[in-house]
Amino acid sequence: MKVGIAAGYWGSGPPRNVDRMLAEAEALGVDSFWTAETYGSDALTPLAWWGSRTSTIKLGTAVCQMSARTPTALAMAAQTVDHLSGGRVIVGIGASGPQVVEGWYGQPYPRPLERTREYVEIMRAVWAREKPVTYEGRHYQLPLDGGSGLGKPLKSIVHPLREEIPVYLGAEGPKNVALAAEIADGWTPLWFSPKSDEFYRAALAEGFGRDGARRSPSGFEIANVCWLVENDDVEKAAAKIKPVVALYAGGMGAKGANFHNDVFARMGWADACAEIQELYLRGRPDLAAQAVPTEMVEDVALIGPADKICEDIVNRWKPTCLTTLILGGWPRPENRERILEAVMS
Repeated sequence: MKVGIAAGYWGSGPPRNVDRMLAEAEALGVDSFWTAETYGSDALTPLAWWGSRTSTIKLGTAVCQMSARTPTALAMAAQTVDHLSGGRVIVGIGASGPQVVEGWYGQPYPRPLERTREYVEIMRAVWAREKPVTYEGRHYQLPLDGGSGLGKPLKSIVHPLREEIPVYLGAEGPKNVALAAEIADGWTPLWFSPKSDEFYRAALAEGFGRDGARRSPSGFEIANVCWLVENDDVEKAAAKIKPVVALYAGGMGAKGANFHNDVFARMGWADACAEIQELYLRGRPDLAAQAVPTEMVEDVALIGPADKICEDIVNRWKPTCLTTLILGGWPRPENRERILEAVMS
């Protein structure tokens, strides 16, 4: 298993000490570095800014929201950073949810799987640079249908450094996971739990078995961001993550349309999720966080003392389908090498 690190989402400003963490990670042989976006900071600018301080580590987005950019715009950005980094970019994309897509970006949300397929096909056509790009899809047309009539097919001026930049799909539901296995080079889960490994392996197998599937299981990457909080007191470590779990399970989406809530419910936390969501939507995120069981956090995160974290990595996380464990937290200096070694050994 490879190990990655994540800069995490921004709050009111950028996360601190990313430069130092990234330098230490590259020196220790960490495989990849990942940025993210919601509705504040974007993923590509910090990836290029911090990535410019590196020379070997892979640079990935987990994830770029498709509704934020046209597929040609993301293809341009990816090939630009790929050139500047010497061919180290991984383009992670995701559909996000209707609240963000329609509320923030002003784009339609329905039929996200179909839109994802079109999006990836267009990006790959840009990078292949075989001819001017044309496309006739339900969601994207190049040139645009019904515009001025003056649009013309174009071919990228820039010659991509790589004709095939890796594309990973951010996905949670079984249909979207199967789509990732069919059309992408990798999958980026959200709130993956080792106890759900069999469920996800079945969804992946469906995608790999489709006609024209791009990859076989042996050539497919699965890179999961796993929160990490060290503390000798497991409850105190869990308390750091409970507000985030409550936000996703309770506040990210409307009642009956929260994909993150569905993920936790499939793990066996349906009753807890119902309470968390009810409290969050009632305007009590504090009580929603208190309603998150510590065991629910342990299902999806690495928490507690270093010895426990290493045991969980070896006994729970490494036997799963994951190929990269992206740490959403940088281990303490005194424990750093052995925690990384637990993943990479």
